[in-house]
Amino acid sequence: MGEEVELTVVTLTFDARDESLERLLAALAKYVVLARGHEGCRNIDLVASVTQRGRLLLVEKWDSPAAQRAHFDSPDMVELAQACAELLSAPPVVDLWEGLSAHDLA
Repeated sequence: MGEEVELTVVTLTFDARDESLERLLAALAKYVVLARGHEGCRNIDLVASVTQRGRLLLVEKWDSPAAQRAHFDSPDMVELAQACAELLSAPPVVDLWEGLSAHDLA
């Protein structure tokens, strides 16, 4: 049987200033394309809230905590932070999640 991979899930929530939603969306879309090519990236999804105008969410899945940390230190993440500096109404909310399965809950 293959080696079990420890999945790391990260969410990043961004609230755009009213006048900067399109620019924030463009910066996040570029980031998603670049970051999906990083070592250890399983997937990154970009979604928009239907209840909070201007709220965007990234859901990132990484093979390991080490891959996720290396990515957060990458030039692509630094570029995203710089691009977002003037576009947000508040600092982004970053959260780390642990994957659970029905088996884990039994």
